[in-house]
Amino acid sequence: MKVLILGSGVIGVTSAYYLARAGHEVTVVDRQPEPALETSFANAGEVSPGYSSPWAGPGVPVKAIKWLLMKHGPLVIRPKLDPVMWVWLLKMLRNCTSARYAVNKSRMIPIAEYSRDSLRDLRRDIGVQYDERSQGTLQLFRYQAQLDGTAEDIAVLKQYGVPFEVLSREGCIAVEPALAGVKEKFVGGLRLPQDETGDCHMFTQALAKHAQALGVRFLFNTSIDRIVTEGARVSGVATSAGLLQADAYVLALGSWSSRLVAPLGISLPVYPVKGYSITVPIKDASGAPESTVMDESYKVAITRLGNRIRVGGTAEISGYSDKLYAARRATLDHSLTDLFPRGGDLSKATFWSGLRPMTPDGPPVIGPTHYANLHLNTGHGTLGWTMSCGSGRVLADMLSGRKPEIDVSALTVERYKYRFG
Repeated sequence: MKVLILGSGVIGVTSAYYLARAGHEVTVVDRQPEPALETSFANAGEVSPGYSSPWAGPGVPVKAIKWLLMKHGPLVIRPKLDPVMWVWLLKMLRNCTSARYAVNKSRMIPIAEYSRDSLRDLRRDIGVQYDERSQGTLQLFRYQAQLDGTAEDIAVLKQYGVPFEVLSREGCIAVEPALAGVKEKFVGGLRLPQDETGDCHMFTQALAKHAQALGVRFLFNTSIDRIVTEGARVSGVATSAGLLQADAYVLALGSWSSRLVAPLGISLPVYPVKGYSITVPIKDASGAPESTVMDESYKVAITRLGNRIRVGGTAEISGYSDKLYAARRATLDHSLTDLFPRGGDLSKATFWSGLRPMTPDGPPVIGPTHYANLHLNTGHGTLGWTMSCGSGRVLADMLSGRKPEIDVSALTVERYKYRFG
């Protein structure tokens, strides 16, 4: 088939690669001049199936109040006169129950683990490189109460067979030696040894070149205006380059996906939640992290990417604004310098923000719509990098008439017909 993919972030490019590998004629269209220049550009760098959990959990409403009052809190809400924002927040709150959390997490873990395995297959098959490391993730607890409160998380890890280690202070230092200099600032940690790290932007650009070698055509600097339909099918996409037509269409526009399909009568509750990051050149390798350290108190991830440190965090609900706020950088600076004071040169840091495409329940939206030739691959939230290869692979199977290797039937947009949306 001829397949048109809207969006050249990590989700769009992985979809394009797997579809081309399956023999389809693929075109990718994007308003940017290159792949992965928006949300995929400077994320935290984690490939973390073990942390594939919904943000909507039973304790979140109470925690949110505390986070909003913290100086370096991980949550920011900038209220707007936007009913879509408030409806999305309400739907998220309705998912903050133990029962819904369990259901939603059960939908996220399989695609995340399948994606990690697919990423490993890609490294083996085509040798793609992206400053990758396979040294796990360490969730670092500054307070004993945090460590004592891991029982529920550990029970979920056991349920899904995710390997883990509960570490003492000395155990944390054994896997992250640079923490020895600040050992009085934490009490222990929870390590997931099978998690990986890597530069999502570097990966996406490299994979796009492999996709081009398979015949994928990229149309950059091309704005996408609307999807044109005839009856129960999409007949084309109106763009600045004219009407683009194909046999099948894949929507992978992240936070912008819901706006594009709303005129088609598709209720897709994907809303942007802004994240921030700084990228810091390593000054002293012995003072830098070996892999990813999650600073639990501030919900900040500190990741080593080659000769750089990527520090990512914050959940800011402020609509589609990509404005950079100095206070958000202060939180990232603080977490890095508090735990790895010798590691990076903050004077040379670059500051960035991206709009994570979040669903109110947590899992992404992958699969068909009520238009016979329109498929969705969006709503991955903070886990787009983690879930990208698996999402692209199952979507390619769907469009090729093959049964995906994992069950993704619960990830379609159909789930939003039900109460908890």
